[in-house]
Amino acid sequence: MSRNRDRLGNPAVQHSDPPPQNIEPSGGGFSFVIPTEFVELPSEGRYYSENHPLHNQETIEIKQMTAKEEDMLTSRALLKKGVALDRVIESLIVNKKIEHNSLLVGDRNAIMIAARISGYGSDYVTSLSCPSCSAKQQYSFNLHDYEITRGEALDALSIEELGRGLFLTTLPRTNCEVTFRILNGHDEKQIYQQITNARKKNKQENSITRQLKMITVAVNGDESSEAINYFVNNVPSIDAQHLRTALESVTTNIDLTQDFTCDQCDFEIEMEVPLTSDFFWPKQ
Repeated sequence: MSRNRDRLGNPAVQHSDPPPQNIEPSGGGFSFVIPTEFVELPSEGRYYSENHPLHNQETIEIKQMTAKEEDMLTSRALLKKGVALDRVIESLIVNKKIEHNSLLVGDRNAIMIAARISGYGSDYVTSLSCPSCSAKQQYSFNLHDYEITRGEALDALSIEELGRGLFLTTLPRTNCEVTFRILNGHDEKQIYQQITNARKKNKQENSITRQLKMITVAVNGDESSEAINYFVNNVPSIDAQHLRTALESVTTNIDLTQDFTCDQCDFEIEMEVPLTSDFFWPKQ
C-alpha cells in the first residue's frame, strides 16, 4: 500500500479558460490559443508579503510547456550556469509581475511537477538501484501520487507562526528564542552557487552553517549579523538539529515519497522519487 493516505489525484493542476494569447506568424497563416492551467500552491499564498502578487493566492497560472522551454532545458550555456530550470519557470508563469526567484521552494516544485505532467504525462520511468540487492532496474512512478505538506508539526515543536513567512521556536539546550524564515528561490540559488564555488576551489562547503545563517532572522530578539554569526558558529548540535527540523516542518512542499518494490528480490521500501535527467527528458 502507498504511504499517501490522502490521495490528491490531480488537484494541483486545474485547466483554466486561457486568456486570448494568440500566436500569429508574420505571414498571418494561422493562430491558436496557448493552453494554460492553474497550479495549486502548497503555501496557499500564506507566507508571501502583502505586496507580493501571490499573497493569499491559492493557485498560480502557468502555460503548458512548448519547444521553447525544451530548448532552455538543453541549452549548454544555461545548464552550465545552473539556471535552466529557473528560465523554464520564468517562461511558464503567465503573470510576469511574479518574480520567479521570489517563489517559495515548495511552490516552485509544484510548478515543475505540473509542467512535467502537462508536457510528458504523469508516468515517470527512471533507472534506479535496489537499496537491498543493488539490482539496477527501470521503475515507474506516478507523479499524480503525492501529498502536499503544510507544516502540520507546529505544535509538536512549539513553533509560533509570526506571519510573512517568519516563525519563532525555542531551542531545547540553550533555551534561545530563534526567529527563522522559510526559503525561496533566491535562497536556493545562493546556496547552490556557494556550494559550487567551494567545490571548484576545493574548500569546505559548510552547507549546514550556510543554511542556518540564511534562515536565522533573530536570536533572542537580536537581528544583528554579529549575533546571528556567533549563534550559528557556536550553537550545540542538538539545537541546530532542532532548528533544521523546525524549518522542514513549516516548509510547505510537495511530498513525492512512494512505494518501491524490487523486481529481483521483492524488497519493499518507501522511497523519495528520484528526480534524474529522465524527469524532463523521458525516454520515448
